[in-house]
Parts: sequence; structure tokens; C-alpha cells
Amino acid sequence: MRREQERREAIAKAQIELNRKPVYLDTETTGLRYTDQIVEICLIESNGVVLFESLVKPTIKMPSDALRIHHITDDMVKEAPAWPEVWPQVAALLQERRCAIYNADFDLRLMQQSHLAHHLLWTATLSSICLMKLYAQYRGDWNSRAGNYRWYSLDEARAQCGLELPNAHRARSDALLARAILHYLAAQT
Repeated sequence: MRREQERREAIAKAQIELNRKPVYLDTETTGLRYTDQIVEICLIESNGVVLFESLVKPTIKMPSDALRIHHITDDMVKEAPAWPEVWPQVAALLQERRCAIYNADFDLRLMQQSHLAHHLLWTATLSSICLMKLYAQYRGDWNSRAGNYRWYSLDEARAQCGLELPNAHRARSDALLARAILHYLAAQT
């Protein structure tokens, strides 16, 4: 009974979020560590149109682990703008907008880390919804060890929702996939 109630609440939240017409954000990074940085970012408008997309030149070389996942090479980012050039454009687009992100904690942390790598002070206050946590609530699989719902990767969520979009581990395709997941959740009954 509780699981069904939580599922209905997740669907209702998804409908509310969809009506807010969020911007969808995704990043690709040099890795998962607390010293890694963003190497690609994309913002998708609520209607699916690309608002902003850019490779980003990090201050470090591309680790082979990250390269195997997203296939973004050092040569690809060599001439790309650095984070201090990209951030003002991103910040302007996110100003006073709701931002939908699959694994928001990670992407927001990497934005802050990219600031830190360039000796920039993080002062942004972004309004965001974590679609990974919302999807986890919808699925309702409890992780007693973690004390919350089991999280699913973007690709697992894609497959479970029966979405045909690829999980290409590139910012644009993953932002579009996050958008499709929110639409899927909001359409459930």
C-alpha cells in the first residue's frame, strides 16, 4: 500500500515538474572524483530544443576511464572554451528557471568543482529536481542498506521505461533522455 502511494506521489511530482517547463541539463566529465571537471555540457529547453551545448576544456588531461565512457578526447577539447567562458552563458540560461537533471547531486557538484579548478567562487543558487531520485521513488525498490529508494542508472531507467532514445554518454543525448524519462513518469496513471 505504501509503495503504491509513493509511486502515485512520484507521478504527481513528475506532472508538476513537467508543467513547470524545466530546462534539462547534462554534463560529461573527466571522472567521478572530487577533483574532476566538466568536459561537455548541454541544456535542453522544455520543448526539446537545444539551448546550449559545448565541449569544455578542463585543466587536466582526459583520464582513460572517462575516455572509454564518453569518447571525448584531449584533442576534442583542446580548442574548446574553458569553464570560465562557458559558465556565464549557462548561468544566464538557468537564471530563474527550474532545472531537471538525472543525478542532480553529481552534476551540481561537478559544476562547483569546475569553478574551483578555475579559482572561481561558486555563488549560484540553482532550482533543480533530481530525476534519478524521482524515478527511484516511482520504481519503489527500497535499499535498506542506504536507507532510501534504489537508484537506477540512466540506461537502466531508459530500458525499464521502454524508451528508444540512446544513452550515448554524451551531454545532448543524455539530457534528451532525462527529458523523456520525466515525460514518461508524468504520463503514468
